[in-house]
Parts: sequence; structure tokens; C-alpha cells
Amino acid sequence: MTNSEPRGYHGIDIGGTKIELVAFAENGHELKEVHRERIATPGTDFAEFLLAIQGLVGRADKALGLRAPVGVGLPGVIDSATGRQLSSNVPALNGRAVAHALKDALERPVAIGNDCQCFALSEAQGGAAHGQPTMFRRHHRHRRRRRYCVDGRLLRGANGVAGRWDHWPLPAAQFAAAALPGLDCPCGRRGCLERYVSGPGMTRLHLHLGGGDETPAAIVAQARAGSAIAAKTMALHADLLGHALATLVLTLDPHAIVLGGGLSQLAHLYDQLPAAMRRHLFPGVRVPPILPPKFGDAGGARGAALLARQQFANP
Repeated sequence: MTNSEPRGYHGIDIGGTKIELVAFAENGHELKEVHRERIATPGTDFAEFLLAIQGLVGRADKALGLRAPVGVGLPGVIDSATGRQLSSNVPALNGRAVAHALKDALERPVAIGNDCQCFALSEAQGGAAHGQPTMFRRHHRHRRRRRYCVDGRLLRGANGVAGRWDHWPLPAAQFAAAALPGLDCPCGRRGCLERYVSGPGMTRLHLHLGGGDETPAAIVAQARAGSAIAAKTMALHADLLGHALATLVLTLDPHAIVLGGGLSQLAHLYDQLPAAMRRHLFPGVRVPPILPPKFGDAGGARGAALLARQQFANP
């Protein structure tokens, strides 16, 4: 593809239940959507999975009028030593060299990223954090990935896990202050942040404090109706999340933090988190803007296409 030829990119967001492809034509610095298709994920048969992707891409090529590079957002992580997929919620992909298989099946360049890396990239380029030198996206999906972008480009690190803040341990002082239990994490460790500060984590805190098995939205509603337990849950959750984000500021110092997933829909967090973070920062350190996502879950395929452009566009 030369600079004078029309450019386009396909972005594919792969989830446990659905696969979504969006084809984009490049319009200056922008990507214009020209085709979108969603199918059920073939979750247990790898050959069927590859055939499904081939079909999606073939139809998108026709809609776009060219054979475009492909970006793919996959759940889980890729073992940097073997190239094989780990911790995927699509069983057919576990232990497979998915990137190589897709490149061979599609006979073209394929850029592979974690699904939530793609969400972060979408919010950094044209999204809520557009124009910010650095941004961090806290996203709740599957196993609650968090990603970091610098100058609108995804920073992945040597193992592809840069920004995996969700598996930092909850500090011992916070365990003691709230008499919190040490919860096992699917990663194989115990006491990871995600078990306490995610949406399900908020529910776990509510149960710990004597409440019921309620969703975050229901807990907020109960607090507004006068429930002391719900109000205590909200305060504890905000403090734990505020401490975690304050530690993030001291570590990465992002210019903006974009919330994602279900927690991004809880309006009280945008009001309470800045103060909760300040309590855990020393004087002179400013809290970055806490922003709602522009694209939400619809940004996965767009971010995958941006990843392809970032990797394959001619200079």
C-alpha cells in the first residue's frame, strides 16, 4: 500500500460471546466507518474460529474495496516467549499461536493487542483523552484490564502487560483498617486490587460489611434511600479505589484517567474520586482529570483498527 493508494483498516473485537468487525476508510487523520458486522464467537473449535474470521474479513474487504490490514483485540494475554494465548475467555484460543494462525489464514498483516489495550487506544486517539500526552484507562471487562498510552500510542511493555494495575496487591494497611478478607484472584494470587475496586469488588465489599448481593447501581440507590450499610460500602470502595489511583499517579503520573465498563456509569465516582485520591497524595501533586469514556465498549474494534494503522501505516 503506497501513500497515493486509498487506505483502510479492519478492526476486530473478540469477546467470549461475540466477534465484531468494523472496517474503516482512512480520511486524512480520521478513520471513517464504512462497514460493521457482528457474529457469535465460535468458542470451542479453533478451525471454526479461523473460518469465521476469514468470512468476516472477506466481506469487509468487499465493502471497503481493498485488502486492508487487520487489527485484532483478543481477551487474555500472549506469552511473550512462545507467542501462545493465555487466560483467554475463548477456550478455542488457549495455548494457540493465534497471531501466526490469523496472519496465515488471512494472508496479510495482522496486529494483535489485548482487547482492553484496544479500548485504551481508542480513547487516546479521538476519544475522551484525545490530545493528552499520557492517559491511563481503567477498564472493567472480563478480568478488568488497565492500559497506558503515551502521545496517543499504546505502551505495551516487554511482556505486553504494561498498565496491569489490576493485579497490584491491596496494601496491608487497608486490609487491616477495614478487616478485609484476602480474596483469591483468577490470576493465581491473593488480594489483587481487582477483587475489591471493580464493580463486582464493590458487591464483595457490600457483602463483607453486612449488605446483600447487590449490583453497584443498587448499592448507590440504597445509599441515596438512607441505607447506612450502602453508604459505608460506597465510602470504603471510593477510598480503596482512590488509594489505588493515587498510587498510579505516583507511579505513572498520567495526564488523564478514563474510567471504563460498568463503573464508568456510576456518576458519583467522578465527584468522589478526586477527593479520595487527594487523601493519599502528598501536597503539590495534582489529581488528573477523571473522565468518562467517549466510545465505551464500542471502542474495541475501533482501537484494533488504530492498532493496525499504528503498526502498518507507511511513514
